[in-house]
This record gives sequence, structure tokens and C-alpha cells, in this order.
Amino acid sequence: MERSRNGRTTESSYAPKAEPRARQRAFCIAASEETPDLEELKELLRTAGVATVGELTQKRDTVHPNTYLGSGKVAELKSLLKQADANVVVADDELTPRQQRNLETELDTPVLDRTSVILDIFASHAHTAEGKMQVELAQLEYNMARMRGLWTHLERLGAGRGVGGIGTRGPGESQIETDRRLARDRITVLRRRLDQVKLTRATQRAERERAHLPNVALAGYTNAGKSTLLNALTGSEVGVRDRLFHTLDPTTRTLKLHGRTFLVTDTVGFIRKLPHQLVNAFAATLEETVLADMVLHVVDAGAPEEELDAMTRAVEDVLEEIEAGGSPRMLVLNKADILDDERRRELSFRHPEGVLVSAQTGEGLEELQERIHVEFEKTLKDVELLVPYREGGLLSELHDIAGEMGREDTAEGVVVTARLPKVVAERYGRYSRNGQSSD
Repeated sequence: MERSRNGRTTESSYAPKAEPRARQRAFCIAASEETPDLEELKELLRTAGVATVGELTQKRDTVHPNTYLGSGKVAELKSLLKQADANVVVADDELTPRQQRNLETELDTPVLDRTSVILDIFASHAHTAEGKMQVELAQLEYNMARMRGLWTHLERLGAGRGVGGIGTRGPGESQIETDRRLARDRITVLRRRLDQVKLTRATQRAERERAHLPNVALAGYTNAGKSTLLNALTGSEVGVRDRLFHTLDPTTRTLKLHGRTFLVTDTVGFIRKLPHQLVNAFAATLEETVLADMVLHVVDAGAPEEELDAMTRAVEDVLEEIEAGGSPRMLVLNKADILDDERRRELSFRHPEGVLVSAQTGEGLEELQERIHVEFEKTLKDVELLVPYREGGLLSELHDIAGEMGREDTAEGVVVTARLPKVVAERYGRYSRNGQSSD
């Protein structure tokens, strides 16, 4: 059961049917200039396996520097916690260490924030060595400022349960017993290892660039359907689940368009108030988006327009933060299968540049593929090359890159006409007829 802001008790649609992990019952709080909306925080908690039993919000210009909520709201919250039988409070923002400590003291209840919930979800969804290292780094950087009092915080979270609760799971837990020096040493080790991951990725990209397989990155709000779209575009079978942050590690598949091979990469989803610790820690993963030839910004077209705009802004903000703003961008309005005619017309009017698709039914995928092809064609250069017969192996290489090309056998060799990426055209410049390639 859940207590709403007007005091009525209602059935929570976010409470999981299964027994929540560690029997945690969360009470959500938020303070904001605008009327706060806690639905997304509840969904995060559901993903983490925690039941939501109540909420309290406060509209204020700035959060209280000591207790996040004002003193009157803190007193009200203390009373509501007893009524709801809540055993953890979760704030919809990242709390300062002082705010967290003061709230725990006032409420005599463990207090978590949005960042710790997201980190916990990432920890539970990280399955590869790279993903686990990135999550551990983010957790350590988050906990560095909170080491004083973490022992008390953990004891409250796990008291009487025998197991850790949300905020205590994952690689960062093992570091709580260490001092700051050991934590800093571990951070240094993790950064060094992740730098090695970036070098490995750079080598792989260099190999792709030699063959110049254009890379299309899927970016978008978490649960927008990127993995399903990857499967639909490429005919692959990447695992898909209806939960937030299901994909943490980049997954790449191939797509054939007009004889040309494209690489399509699904990356980690974004969210409002995405912790900076995660953006920094996942730099190696996010590089796939930064260095892509094209970014498909996938949005959930079934979301209300105001929510869709907020999610779109959140993604664009992260793309700017990671300096991916220079890549050509295409808006993909996914989940067309759940839209009525009125919503379709509204989307067409509000987002004329977008491509409406359904990764579930296949609607709009041909148009999307054609748009990808057309946009990529704009970046190509017309060339006319003369390839000596003794270097005939280049013909196969050029065909793999260009996909479609003209060929004419002459006395001097094979004359090839094709459209190539500019960097590739420069690589084969010595074969250009008359010593240069045409624009």
C-alpha cells in the first residue's frame, strides 16, 4: 500500500509482486522549484527490487542545505514513516553527505539518494569485467565523500536482516572497510585498467577504419527500446528485458544497406540526473557514441509529450557532456505500435525530422534504413581510380568499402568509379586518374 501526497492510502502500482530484496520498504521524498514527480524514482526502486510505501514532496526554490527538506516537512516525514512502516528513505536528488547524515539523525532511519539507487542498479546489471570495473569506480568516487559515517549507515541498512539492502550491493561494498588512502589506490588501479580498455577499443576502431565500416550508435533514454531496435535492424538476437539499464556494455552488430556494411552499436541508456560519477566511469563505453559516424537518438514515442521532451533534453545534455554533439544525429520515434492516429499526427507535427518506427512490428524500419543510407551518402566523395592489374586485390577491398561501384577494364588497368568516405578517398589518392579525385 502507498500513501499519496493528499494523505489517502492507495495501492502502489510500482510495488513488485515478489518479496522485495531485504524486505525494504522505501519512502520517497523530493524537493524542487516545480511540483516534483516521483514516478521515475519509484520505477528505479522497482527495478532495484524495493517496494515503495509512500511519498512526500515539497515545492521550494532551493533545497535546504542541511536537511534537503524544510524543518516542518522533516517533522511531517518522521510521522509518515511510522504510519507507512517504512524502513528506508530515498531522495530524488543526490544528497550532500551533510544532508544525508542530518536526515538520518532526525529520522532515525537510513537515507539514500537517487544516485545510490542508480549505482545499485548498475551494480546488479554489470556482468562483464569492464562493466563491473566501471560501476566499482563510480561507487568508489561517490562514497569517497561519504566515508565518515558509512559504517553507521550500513549498520542501519542491514540491521536485523542478515543481508545488505539497496545501496550496499556491488563491488563498492568491499571498499567501505578501507580508509581513504586504500580507496584512492583502488581508484587509481581501476582508472589504469579502464584506460587499457580504451586503448583496446581504439585498436579495434582503427581496424574498422581501415576497412571503413561506418558506425551507427544507438543512444537514448533508458527503456526506449534501443536493444529491440538493434535486433530489428540487424536481425540479431540481443537479450531484451523490460527493465531500466538492462544494457550496460556496448553491443555491436552488422547491417547491410545497398551493398555497404554498417556497424550498429547499442550503448548504455541515459536518464534524468544521471550521476556524473557514472558518466566519468563509463567513458570507455560512451566513446562508442562520441566517435560514431552517426547517432540514432531513440525515444519512446508512447510517452506523453511533456515527458518525451524532458527525456529528449536529458539525453541531449549527456551527449553534449561527453562531447558527442558533432556527430550527425537522427531522431527515431520508437514504439509506433502503441500509438493512436491522433498521437501519430501530433508527433508528425511536433517532430517532422523524426522517423516513426516500431521495433516490435517492423513498421518504419525500411524508411529508417533508407534515411541512414541517404545521410551517410552525404558524407561520401565521388572518385575515379585506376587500379593496375597487378594490384587486383584492391578491387575486392574497394568493393567491401563502397558496396556499389562501376568498373571498366582498360589497357592500363581497371578504372573504378565509386563513392567513398573522404578519409578513404585520401588513402587511395595515388590511384586517382589525373592524380586527383573528383568532388
